[in-house]
Amino acid sequence: MSTDTPAPTASQPDKYLAVQRSDEFAGLRRALRGFVFPMTVAFFLWYALYVILSAYARDFMGTKLFGSNINIALVFGLLQFVSTFVIAWLYSRYADRKIDPVADRIRAEIGEVTHENGPRG
Repeated sequence: MSTDTPAPTASQPDKYLAVQRSDEFAGLRRALRGFVFPMTVAFFLWYALYVILSAYARDFMGTKLFGSNINIALVFGLLQFVSTFVIAWLYSRYADRKIDPVADRIRAEIGEVTHENGPRG
């Protein structure tokens, strides 16, 4: 049993370049960017709002909501964690519907391992 990997054949790089140039791969990249970029901007703006309000609207952020220790700043801070988990959950659902099927199809076309079938061969 050898641990040496076989040398790539001349057709393997061509195969990957062909996939990279394909409309299907371009659509996959567009679908990924269509989720990631807007969600990143939305989260950044949400975080920036929290930081700016904490720095410049101290009276507002210090407004008590419940009891003596729960104020708007604490709620906003906790909502940062909630929004992170919501974004991760939304991405997981989006990837399952829009990204993974296309990526699996492309992977199968070039002979790579797929999630359902295991190693090809």
